[in-house]
Order: sequence, then structure tokens, then C-alpha cells
Amino acid sequence: MERTLCTVRFIYVSAVAILLVSSLRPSGGKAFRPLKHQLTWAQTYSGELIDLKMLQCKRVVNEALSTVDFVAPDDRVVFRTCEREQSRVVFQMGTSDAERALAVARLVENDVAGIDVNMGCPKEYSTKGGMGAALLSDPDKIEKILSTLVKGTQRPVTCKIRILPSLEDTLSLVKRIERTGIAAIAVHGRKREERPQHPVSCEAIKAVAETLSIPVIANGGSHDHIQGYLDIEDFRQATAASSVMVARAAMWNPSIFLKEGPRPLEEVMQKYIRYAVQYDNHYTNTKYCLCQMLREHLESPQGRLLHAAQSSQEICEAFGLGAFYEETTRELDARRGKLLARSPEEVEEPAEDTSGIIKMAVKFDRRAYSPQITPKMCLLEWCRREKLAQPVYETVQRPLDRLFCSVVTVAEQKYQSTLWDKSKKLAEQAAAIVCLRSQGLPEGRLREEGPSLHKRKREAPDQDTGDPRAQEPVLPGELCKKPFLALASGKESPLEGW
Repeated sequence: MERTLCTVRFIYVSAVAILLVSSLRPSGGKAFRPLKHQLTWAQTYSGELIDLKMLQCKRVVNEALSTVDFVAPDDRVVFRTCEREQSRVVFQMGTSDAERALAVARLVENDVAGIDVNMGCPKEYSTKGGMGAALLSDPDKIEKILSTLVKGTQRPVTCKIRILPSLEDTLSLVKRIERTGIAAIAVHGRKREERPQHPVSCEAIKAVAETLSIPVIANGGSHDHIQGYLDIEDFRQATAASSVMVARAAMWNPSIFLKEGPRPLEEVMQKYIRYAVQYDNHYTNTKYCLCQMLREHLESPQGRLLHAAQSSQEICEAFGLGAFYEETTRELDARRGKLLARSPEEVEEPAEDTSGIIKMAVKFDRRAYSPQITPKMCLLEWCRREKLAQPVYETVQRPLDRLFCSVVTVAEQKYQSTLWDKSKKLAEQAAAIVCLRSQGLPEGRLREEGPSLHKRKREAPDQDTGDPRAQEPVLPGELCKKPFLALASGKESPLEGW
């Protein structure tokens, strides 16, 4: 029997679960979600994205990747999605304010299938802002947030909670939540202070399911109850839920959703890496997800290679996908080039007059430089020794592909790399390299001979160094972000490529 939640295409099936993958960061990233879509007919939730951060974002259509990006002022992609998953991905937010929640929902509603509020995350980064499980102690605020969203957005609204200290309090809360008009509720069968090592309460989830008329999604069964595909239905029956939310088990191996059994982990990891490269996923996010899959094998030779990897290319090489990385990167660069050639009027060159600028075609490759010394540091130290004013960097971003170019001014002379880069910090390092090379100065390359720096008190290693790690998304508690996968009974995907 189908249960339509709203006038839009968002259906829960009261039979063999909707299989969902929960909200542990960072496996809800754009690269992880298509893999799950391949494995099941899925409804995938994003990670818990904080309302204040999303409200700073600008919606950008990324033609090179065929994605829609929500980009923060520091140029980090906070949320990325695409047309392929528009009817499948549910946006999950962390919020403690009804008006902010509605503003975020309206920002993303045309690019997602539904809006979910995380009211179950027990991590400090969420609760200290009054979000996540902290909301459980404020039913009035819960009611206001959900009611505001239901009335103000075109998409179905859901939420996820944890059970309260007493069953009576839990049932009282979920009844109040149901009256807000939400489409479904996910219940994690542990209390706020409990962790995965504590047993999940199937009885509490069952009591909620038998009390409410809206679909109830059972969560918390990974490992203890769910180790394979058939276990998911057993967990659903034990909780009398409409569907099941799978978090850790799906993160360890997304092919848990295959009826015939999981695929070899090596095969799953390689497929995930391919998606990560195709969608230009940041290597730190990719690395974290792969580490979650390897788990007890992190000390294996491949695990050690993964641990040492400091770029997407190094990750690919560790898994025998070096050639794939090179080919995909070339194709992406070619697409960007065609877009630029098609729309030259959209290309924003540095605003200053380019006459007299010394230019070279260089990029900053972090692996070629000492971890403690960067070209910017070398240039700054040289200016100090020569009693010159500090270098001044002016950086612009090209709207079409969101690449950066920087011009550095030293002693009234400007220097610039002709190659555009992925981040402001990398572009500044490239400009510093041009200046140093034009002056015949050491730039900090490995095995390079030259005077050592007179080190002053330095900033933290990742600050303003051009190190790609400086772009790493903040993963507090580590992206409370697990995507939720939903499988409608009897509607399995073609399992493309498996």
C-alpha cells in the first residue's frame, strides 16, 4: 500500500521499507549519493547543514560539472546537487530558529525533493547551538520550526528525533510533532546520551509507530541488527515502522542494499572514487568516506597509502585509478575551456591594467614544496630582509567556472600566473612563485638550495599556506552527516554497472 505524503513526488511504502541512510558526516556528500542511487531506488538525505552557514551561501549553476552549488563567501561548496538526484535528495538542516529554517528551505526547495530537520544529533557542535538533540528539551520550539516549514515551503517536511528518558514523554512529543503536519518522522532508538555501543530500543520505536498515523522511519539498527540486506526488513518488522534508516552499515559498504549480497569492498571503493573525481569532490571528504569503508583494514598497505594521500590524485593512485584521474581531469578542463570560449564576455580578468605585469604559466603543487615553507612565506621573508613593503595580493574569481587568479605587487611591480586555480590561496601561491622566479629567489621547493627562513611566530599550518587541507570542510564530530537512502518496495533500480 502506498502512502502519499504530499502533493509532490515523495512516497513512502508500507511494505519492505524505504531504506534510508542516516546523517553521519561526511558520507552524505555529492560523490557518495549517486553510488547509493545506483544500488537502490533511493531517497538520499544530505548531511546536517547548519542554517546560519546556508544563509550565507549563493546558488551557483556549475556548468562544467552540471551541478547546482551552494557556495559560501569563502568559496567553499557547502551543498552540491544535480538534476539527476533532484527528485531523490532530501535537504537536511540543523536549526534552532523557525525563520532561519524557512529561509534556508526556500533557498534550496527548487533543487531538492524534501526538507528534513535534524533533531537527534547528540554531537556538541550541533547541540551547543541549540540544534540537533538540544531541541528535544524544547517542544514549543520544535512545534514552531516544523509548523513554519510545513506552511512556508512547497516541499514535504520531515524530522528525526531520539527517544526521551521515558516512553510517556516520547509519545507525548511525537504526537505534538505529528500535529504540525509533517510528512514523516524518523526515530533513532537511543537516548541523547547514548552512543552506538548502547543497544537500540526497538520497543520504543514500535510504540511510536503504533501511536502515529504518519510514516515512522526506524533508525539505529546498524551492526547490532543490520549486517545485510535481509536484516533491514527484519529490523523494520521488529519496530513496526514504515521504513528503515540505515546509517553506519551503509557507510561501511553501500552495496548492503543489493538483494544478492554486498559486492567486494575494493569494487565499491573504486566506484565511489570515480564519482568523487567526476564531481570534483574535495579529497578530504573522499578520504574520510574511504577510511570509514576500510575500518579495521586501515593498517593494510592500501590503508597506509590512503592515510598518506594528500590529494585526489594520490587517492586514485593508491587504488590503481591514476590513469582515470588524469583522463577525467583532462575532460573537465576541456569542458571548462569550451565554456570559456563560448562565453568570453563572462570571463572576468584582473581589474587592473595588465600592461607591465610579469606573467608565467605556473601552478603551486603542494607536494613539490616543503611542508613548513611555502612560496608566500619565502616572498614575505625576502621583502622583510630587503626592507620592502609586504607583498599585496589582489585576487579575482571567474564566475563561469569559479576559478581564481591572483596578482601580487612587490616594490610597485606586479606578478601573475596565467593559469587559473581552484582556490584563492593556491592562486596567491602561484603569483608568489612568479615573483620569486623572476627574481631568481628560492621558493621553498624540496631539495632546493637557498637561505633558510628566519622563522617568526607562524600561523597555524593550514592558514594562508595554499595547502589544499586549508579548504577542508569543517567536519565537527565528523559531516553528524549521513545521507538517507530510501528504497520503495518492489522498485529496485537497474543497479547500473553492478
